[in-house]
Amino acid sequence: MTRSVWKGPFVERSLLQKVEKVRAGGRNEVIKTWSRRSTILPQFVGLTFGVYNGKKFIPVLVTDQMIGHKLGEFSPTRVYNGHGADKKAARA
Repeated sequence: MTRSVWKGPFVERSLLQKVEKVRAGGRNEVIKTWSRRSTILPQFVGLTFGVYNGKKFIPVLVTDQMIGHKLGEFSPTRVYNGHGADKKAARA
């Protein structure tokens, strides 16, 4: 179920403050965040976020195509190494 339209998109307050600070400073540095649930807003376009995936920060450069999506969508948390049976067949 999606979020109610009248509530607006969810963005962590601390993340908004970090974005405003970087925009005001004029420098393009990576903004580290643990808030994977935050929605990407138009103010975020052109910035690079370090989104935590549980192990490390994955750099995500925000483009205008990403507006409305969540930050966590661009930082996968699982690594798929293939099926074990496929590896056995390849060795033999």
